[in-house]
Amino acid sequence: QVQLVESGGGLVQAGGSLRLSCAASGRTFSRYDMGWFRQAPGKEREFVAAISWSGGSTYYADSVKGRFTISRDNAKNTVYLRMNSLKPDDTAVYYCAAGLGVAGTGPYDYWGQGTQVTVSS
Repeated sequence: QVQLVESGGGLVQAGGSLRLSCAASGRTFSRYDMGWFRQAPGKEREFVAAISWSGGSTYYADSVKGRFTISRDNAKNTVYLRMNSLKPDDTAVYYCAAGLGVAGTGPYDYWGQGTQVTVSS
């Protein structure tokens, strides 16, 4: 069982930056592949980024490639999403997810409660 808690969301102007964090419980965090997803009002949840258990592989949606960076610190049981050059279209609730043997988009087994990111124009 893995419990995930996201933080770092907020209101930012277009062009600004935010860093989301996802803290995981449990001593087996380093075995899990991790992902970030987002869901905007009236839209389906979509994949944003993912990182392998070792950090050696990363995956990004085309819409965020070059602007967002996913990373992890296994000693701190935390995965991060650095978001630069934010656009109003990035406004959404952002969720982190954990899974074993996941290649990028999923499926994932565990989900956090989400953190709101709002980008004003």
